This record gives sequence, structure tokens and C-alpha cells, in this order.
Amino acid sequence: MPIHRRRFLTALGAGAVASTAGCARLVGGGGEGGSGGSDDRPAVAGETLTLTTTTSTYDTGMLDEIHTDFEEMYGVTVDAVAQGTGAALESARNGDSDVVMVHARGLEDEFLRNGYGVNRRDLMFNDFVIVGSESDPAGIQGMSSATEALTAIADAEASFVSRGDNSGTHTKELNLWEAAGTEPGGDWYQETGSGMGEALNIANQQGAYTLSDRGTFISQRSEIDLTILVQGPIEDGPEILANPYGIMAVNPGVHDNANYDLAMAYIGWITSPGTQDAISDYQMNGEQLFFPEAVSEDPDFQQYVPEGWSSDSSDE
Repeated sequence: MPIHRRRFLTALGAGAVASTAGCARLVGGGGEGGSGGSDDRPAVAGETLTLTTTTSTYDTGMLDEIHTDFEEMYGVTVDAVAQGTGAALESARNGDSDVVMVHARGLEDEFLRNGYGVNRRDLMFNDFVIVGSESDPAGIQGMSSATEALTAIADAEASFVSRGDNSGTHTKELNLWEAAGTEPGGDWYQETGSGMGEALNIANQQGAYTLSDRGTFISQRSEIDLTILVQGPIEDGPEILANPYGIMAVNPGVHDNANYDLAMAYIGWITSPGTQDAISDYQMNGEQLFFPEAVSEDPDFQQYVPEGWSSDSSDE
């Protein structure tokens, strides 16, 4: 028996508008042509937008900080369900999400190609870092190559904690091992199947290495004894550790229960200059966690479709 989408998501865990046309459908009112009543409340007031997203955007507190503006603007509730990227996309495939915010472009592209997602936008970025104890048994501190650092960890058989959860971070980690020409395994390599925060706690307890997004590491740095040993591109580290985030609506042509109007209003709002500024301004422990990417003088139109796709490359 299928699980009702709202009960299912409750069990899992805790401006600007998208366009003039979207605004016309979303906003009612007592004026001419209005359908929302005499109080000029948006027609969607009282509805809930279900956002499946990564643990890094949720655990850092950034979404709680910025969502108040959207909820007040439209009189709605945003139910942000924190999962790994793979699980967030799977929820959307099953029709249990209205909009997804994730950070693994390869998985996003597969989702788009299979018709589940539409209207993708680049949203923001930070980077990945390799962290570990100050004792650094594999001697990787300051290395300029992430793949050489992982090779050194494997050669030393130094303890490494992997999320092992098909998240964006786990996907990046596997890509790095592949680029290094090394297949991790053995007693030194532990897959936890957990979120980033829990993986950091386990690595801290064991004095192990792990790959973390910078935002989650910053948010937990005061509570753990790990340190950044290999930097990402934000601090002039290798570009391979870049960590871009994207957002897209669930295709209402596939799931007619998706709240597409509200999802598109949310995408328009979170990619607007004002909200992008709010993302830029969000800090923890005096450090910026995410860097906005949606507003650009020279926009990249490839962001809307799977990487490498063009009308010329589509099947005839």
C-alpha cells in the first residue's frame, strides 16, 4: 500500500517571484481578477511546499534562517526534509517532493534526463575539504592534490570515514577515489551510511580522515577536534573539490500531485538577488558557508539542462 506523501515525509524527519505568469496564478486578492478573497492573501496561502534537500543545507541552519521570508511572503510552510542527494532525488522520483536542492551534478542530470525534474537552476556553491586529526598519520596536510592525498591515506591504511549513503558528498568521494586510481576497502575504510554531521562526529571519535563540505565542517568545528588538511578551491585548493548546488522543480507531467506553482515561486525567490544576498550573508562562527551563484551578468544557459545536452545532440 503506498504511503501518503505528507505522512511519509513527516516520518522522515524534521523577494521576488518566479515570473509574472507565476505571480498571476499564485496571488489572489480582492481587486479585479483576484480569487484569493478580500484580504489580498496569495491564493496558495496555507499550503505546504515539500523540499527534499541535502543534510549540508539543513544542518548548517541556513534554510531555517532564510525560509521565514518566503513563508511570510506567501503565507505558506516549507517542509524541508534533509536527506542525502541520492535519497532526496529518490523521494522526488516517487512523487514525495515538490522541489529538490542537491549537489551532485551527475545525479541531477540523470534525474533531468529521465523526465522527473524541470527548470533546473544553479543556486550556490562552496567546496569540499579533507579533514582529519592534527596528528595526520598519512602526512597529507597542505597537499595541493586531493587525489594524491587520498592515495597517501590508502597507502598508509589510515582510518577513513565515508558517508556511504549515495549523497552528493559520497558521490564526490567515490569520484575522487576513481580519479586517484585507488579502490578503498579494508579495516581502515569505514562506511557509515550517515549524514555529514554524524560522519564528522565518527571521524572525530576515531581520529580518522573524512571528506566534508566546508559548510557543515564550519558549523561543527567548535564541537570537534578535526582540522582541514587539504583545502578546496575557495582557499586556493584544487578545483576538483568544488561543490556546486542546484535546484529544480518536480515535473508535474510525471507527478500531478506536485505543487508546481509553489515550487516555481520558491525557485524564483531563492534565485532572486535579495535571497542570494541573504545566502551570502549567512555566517557561522564568523565564516561564510555558501556562495551565491544564481545571479550573473553572463549566465550559463547549460544550467537548465543536463550537462552536454543540446537540441542537436537529442535523439532524432
